[in-house]
Amino acid sequence: MTEEKEAAREGLRRLRTEVGKAVIGQDPAVTGVLIGLLCRGHVLVEGVPGVAKTLLVRTLAAALDLKTTRIQFTADLMPGDVTGSLIFDTSTGRFEFREGPVFTNLLLADEINRTPPKTQSSLLEAMEERQVSVDGAPRPLPDPFCVIATQNPVEYEGTYPLPEAQLDRFLVKVTMPLPDRDTELRILSAHAAGFDPRDLAGAGVTAVTSAADLKAAADAVRAVHIDPAVLGYIVELARATRAAPSAALGVSPRGATALLATSRAWAWLSGRDFVTPDDVQALARPTFRHRIQLRPEAELEGVTVDSVLDSVLSSVPVPR
Repeated sequence: MTEEKEAAREGLRRLRTEVGKAVIGQDPAVTGVLIGLLCRGHVLVEGVPGVAKTLLVRTLAAALDLKTTRIQFTADLMPGDVTGSLIFDTSTGRFEFREGPVFTNLLLADEINRTPPKTQSSLLEAMEERQVSVDGAPRPLPDPFCVIATQNPVEYEGTYPLPEAQLDRFLVKVTMPLPDRDTELRILSAHAAGFDPRDLAGAGVTAVTSAADLKAAADAVRAVHIDPAVLGYIVELARATRAAPSAALGVSPRGATALLATSRAWAWLSGRDFVTPDDVQALARPTFRHRIQLRPEAELEGVTVDSVLDSVLSSVPVPR
């Protein structure tokens, strides 16, 4: 069993290496996406245009031996363009269901907040129940099924805020900041040496992880032990966000269970079979930040979600 766990962990290391061939200097975002895969959850990637959000997701898809589909979310996209719809077949005289791009293992939802809320909401059932209902009939999605969505900051022109119900269905939200000078120089050096982001095969990115590898890793993550005291710590953190003066909406119980899952994944990636409070603290921000809504007056005063989480993490006693 130990050998199987190490083989699964090595598979994730290879996946990280493949992604690193194309994506430079965004290790926290890469880690967040890997944790999403380990927990069989969905990932929201946010950043300004040009920081390699789409490149990260495309490279991950190239390194996974899974069926992947990409949807470019635009203002005129309709719900049926995502889920599929009934089409009249003249040869049979009947309506036949034609599957939409959501019927895949890895769905790359590019710029998800550039489509109206009605189309955004077409993913709600798929993300939560791994199925799509069309004409009253539920249709199961392939296993595994994971959504990795990119979005621009909401204050950018032509964006629509994601509904709270949909945000809550993302396991983690990772942010991709602008690179520092040294990282930007490495990026330009790679391009000067011939790197073409449109040709991942030319960059040497190959499929190194299969669905079976991911399942073995996910099973190992679920077996990671967590002490009742650490469970209590997660609950207190979630409850503290609801009591924060600047928060209009705190973290739901789904968010607490998400932090349990991500903390286990981080502990497993770190080579341990038990969760520590440090694991919980390390994943609290990416797991909680998109589940908290600030009061309008707090936003006007310059309060940010991350500053609320910093206050929560510093005020809740850490179990020993």
